[in-house]
Amino acid sequence: MSEITSLEGIKIGVAMCGSFCTFSKAFEQMIKLKAAGAELTPIMSYHAATLDTRFGTAEENIMTAENICGRGVINTIPLAEPVGPKKMFDLLIVCPCTGNTMAKLAAGITDTPVTMAVKSHLRNGRPVLIATATNDALSASAKNIGTLLNIKNIYFVPFKQDDFVKKPRSAVADFSMIPEAAKAALNGRQLQPILA
Repeated sequence: MSEITSLEGIKIGVAMCGSFCTFSKAFEQMIKLKAAGAELTPIMSYHAATLDTRFGTAEENIMTAENICGRGVINTIPLAEPVGPKKMFDLLIVCPCTGNTMAKLAAGITDTPVTMAVKSHLRNGRPVLIATATNDALSASAKNIGTLLNIKNIYFVPFKQDDFVKKPRSAVADFSMIPEAAKAALNGRQLQPILA
């Protein structure tokens, strides 16, 4: 199989979890993926699709995702279940991925549209790319990150501490690396270094 060097025509599911403070960065990367020719479908966890926060209302976030992608949001488990059987995506990006969702993925728990989409997508042996955003990446979530790094077809966007003085255990993906990390994952490679 030849090396994938372009995202043109690549079908990507973009699954958003409730790290609301990173939504603007996620939307920015969705715009870049779309500009690179990818065909995007938005997916949202229950919290991402229903909670109003100081970073925007649920309605605004859904509208933004749908406007960028040109498709309706997958926001229920029944809508997410066909992801695998219908082979809907070449790549699934969880962006942002909270510590809560990483814990569920590491434990095999499927109780949100995002975890169902990941489970359904992985059944086809296709890549999942995680853009982590959690305040406990270097404490409670560290074990789950370690577990996920050892699961076939799961890759991480390189991440780093976002505020080592005020939040010394927090780490967030370098969202600007998502297009590059996406190509690496499509080629079966983990972009390095994982930890900046």
